[in-house]
Amino acid sequence: MSGLVVACGDPKREDLQRMFVKIGHRGPYASGIWENKRVMMAQNYLRADIGGDYAQPDQVPAGKAGDGELRICYDGQIGKRPQFARAEGIQGGPFEEERLLLSLYERYGSSMVANLDDAVFAFVISNGEEIFAARDLLGIKTLFFGRKDNTLYLASELKSLTEVTDDIHEFPPGHTMDRTGRMTRFAELPRTQAAAVHTDLGEMIEHIRDIIQESIRSRVDFMVPTAGLLSGGMDSSVISYLASQLCKEKFGGDARLKTFAIGVGESSDIQNARICSRHIGSDHRELIVDLDEVLEVLPQVIYYLESFDPSLVRSAASNFLVSRYAKQHGCEVLLSGEGGDELFCGYLYLKDCAPEELFSRQMECLGFLHNNASLRLDRMNQCHSVRVVAPLISGELFQYALAIPQEYKQKPEGDEKIEKWIFRKAFEPFLPDAITWRLKQEFSQGSGLASLLPAHFETIISDEELAEAQSTYPMVRSKEELSYFRLFTEHFGAGKAVQTVGQWISV
Repeated sequence: MSGLVVACGDPKREDLQRMFVKIGHRGPYASGIWENKRVMMAQNYLRADIGGDYAQPDQVPAGKAGDGELRICYDGQIGKRPQFARAEGIQGGPFEEERLLLSLYERYGSSMVANLDDAVFAFVISNGEEIFAARDLLGIKTLFFGRKDNTLYLASELKSLTEVTDDIHEFPPGHTMDRTGRMTRFAELPRTQAAAVHTDLGEMIEHIRDIIQESIRSRVDFMVPTAGLLSGGMDSSVISYLASQLCKEKFGGDARLKTFAIGVGESSDIQNARICSRHIGSDHRELIVDLDEVLEVLPQVIYYLESFDPSLVRSAASNFLVSRYAKQHGCEVLLSGEGGDELFCGYLYLKDCAPEELFSRQMECLGFLHNNASLRLDRMNQCHSVRVVAPLISGELFQYALAIPQEYKQKPEGDEKIEKWIFRKAFEPFLPDAITWRLKQEFSQGSGLASLLPAHFETIISDEELAEAQSTYPMVRSKEELSYFRLFTEHFGAGKAVQTVGQWISV
């Protein structure tokens, strides 16, 4: 995870530098600015982003050896990268993914994105005259754009763009852009389930395990201190279990993966994370917080998150605190279980859906990622200069899960349904029953914040204040959201920046 700022047209270096300073947290290890003709590009990196030692500062933004006229600004991760790079004749070493992308661009032009179905990315490629920008289908990697004075600007975060323009837009997922700002869609979520679905339950369970195991192996290399975010829920427990096995394989049987949990008091996350950590033998640490500690960091959370959605802010606050705690313990990469609920229908409200409706509602969940859940994944770790890896967000797993019959995702059991049933069955042999069959809770629910924060804001904002605000800003749905909205507009204004905020279906 890294940061980028690009300007094309008639850019001024002082504007680009002001934008770049705003995302310094995304890459304090290495950074650089490249200028050529009509384009300026700025890129920064964490140590874990580069994939090896780099020699000269002018290597950033990255280019291909022998071709200084083509550069790339990039934030992303490519699944099965070593095999992919070898197949394309790309040598290992620093900036391997960047060199791979440049090679694909030289070979395929704008059609290169067809080769990136197992990758998350936001990138801009330029030769100084033209630019080519793209963002992955699910929008896991964040990207924004805007215009001013015949110049097109692109940046990883909203806060960079507000330095130079009020014309702010989210770069839509699954699209590419040229230097004129013309957008072209290259991928979209399916509207109907595939005609050919998997039928053999045992085979499905085995394939789910294999795909996730391979995703971990291709994305986690332990080159820098790496730990797991462990809530004791199914998703984070599976990732921590597999990463723990990989850690022992790499460093010996006595090696212990570090894991971190957060909760308000003896929350259910704290208790279940203990169960899982004992089972997998991790080096486990807990961060116990109270409401005052959470309230203290909310202004920072909203500044870095760039959202005022209550459900997202609550979970982001927990993520912010535990990521900061992990960084204080020397961790540079954190492993997340993000993506499991979207792929395997884990959200509890989906239990109310009729079977024929479930697929479309699942696509709706996936469609929320780009301007909601993916922000937490990116921002709450990146603001502490920590890279986050989410192995469940895999193109291969996504495609496979789409063809799993819905009754195996939300499985009827008497009068109830069991969410993520097939995912649970796949890893049932490796985890305690208390983890495998734990009821789904959102991060803020498990950590204990879901009830505390709304109750707090009920006491400090009057009904009249809320009604007055809603007359001007009808998107504000609660007193809690109004409090976050006020903090958001202090930083980003109440104009077009507000339109970039994705709101979850409930508060």
